This record gives sequence, C-alpha cells and structure tokens, in this order.
Amino acid sequence: MMKIIHLKSPNYISYKKRRNIQSIVIHYTGMRSLQSAVERLISKKYEVSSHYLVSRAGKIMQLVKDNNIAWHAGISNWFNFKNLNKNSIGIELENKGHQYGYQDFPNKQITELIKILKRLKKKFKIQNINITGHSDIAPHRKTDPGEKFPWKKLYKNDLAIWHSLDEKFINNFRLKKLININKKNMVKMIKKLGYSRVLKAGHLDKDFTKAFQRRHRQQLINGIFDQECYLILNSLQKFI
Repeated sequence: MMKIIHLKSPNYISYKKRRNIQSIVIHYTGMRSLQSAVERLISKKYEVSSHYLVSRAGKIMQLVKDNNIAWHAGISNWFNFKNLNKNSIGIELENKGHQYGYQDFPNKQITELIKILKRLKKKFKIQNINITGHSDIAPHRKTDPGEKFPWKKLYKNDLAIWHSLDEKFINNFRLKKLININKKNMVKMIKKLGYSRVLKAGHLDKDFTKAFQRRHRQQLINGIFDQECYLILNSLQKFI
C-alpha cells in the first residue's frame, strides 16, 4: 500500500477537463536539504512545483493533483511536445544534485518511485519511452536526474527503455571515433527516441550527447558521441 503525504503547492494551473498526459518527467531537487526543497516547491515566490516529491527515506509527498498543471518542466521538447508542463507529470527526488554533492539514490527512494510510476503508467496509459529525465527534455539547461539514476532498474520493472547489449562487449568501442556513419540517418534515429532538438550549427549537439550519455551510457559523460554510443542508439531502435 502506497502512503502519500498531501501538501499543497500554490504553483499550478487548475485544469477542469481531463488532461492529455503523455509523459512523466523525473527530476532531482538539487537542494541542500529536503526541507529547503519542500519550502521552494510550495512557495509562491519561486513559481516552481511538481506533482510528487520522494524523500531519500522513501516518503511520498503530493504537492499538485495529477490533473492540474505543475510548473516543473520549463522550456522543453519531447517528440512533438513543447513546454511539457501541460502534458506531463513531474516527480522530484530528494538529492543534492551536481551543485551541492550529487548522491546515489537509496533503494527505499527508488522502490517508492517505482510504485508511483506503475500507478501513473496504468492510469494514463503512458508508454515507457515517455518516462523521461529532465535532461532528456531540456538537455541545454538541465542535468537531472543524472548519471547515478538507475534507469536500468526501471527498465527491469517495465518502466523505461534500456539497451540489450553486453556491456563488456560495447566497452571495447568506447572513445573510438565514428567511421563511415551517415550522420543524417543517425540524427533521424536519435529523433525517433524523442529527442526532437539535437542539432546545433549543423553538428550533433554536445549538450544533447551528454544528456544521452547520462541516460544510456552512464559510466562516461564526455559529450563525444563515439562508437559505443552509436551501438546503444542502434539497440534502442527496437522501442520505436
């Protein structure tokens, strides 16, 4: 049984009709403490909120009702959606983030997150490819939930996508330059995964590449799309 503590953030838009919820966006709080994160999410001053917040101890707090629009995504893109607040559910995880001392995500926290995701996925018929991180939808601005977030564990619970390659095998291709790869086709493959804005000045965007690595190749975040990244990208096409 999932126990939820109900708080009320004033930072939302009331929505009377049933929202067209297509995705879930996972964040970390990036604050020094749980208290400071809660205070910010319920303060009119900062104009930011999320639907849920999960503490490191596994306490679940709901700040905005599912059908109302929380202010969590900001400027964002995913498939054909822009500014995803209207079409998404936002979930914050207590974590100091890269600025204050990025932490592993405790098992209790992830266990409770999985419970929420399973309920929301069933309720709104959300596809696994649309369960995203903040850095997926806003790679030029955000790094959360980051490279320590256990996407593979979510995949094993049928809540995310993950490649099916042997990691020892693909490690042999790390840092090797792409050779004889049609970059236009590669960009099409990337866009099919939901990353609708990945080019900058005609080149593969470095910020996007880091976001892709934080999500799918978490051992090395260097912004260089190498042969290992390409093999992972190719494996992920099975989810399209």
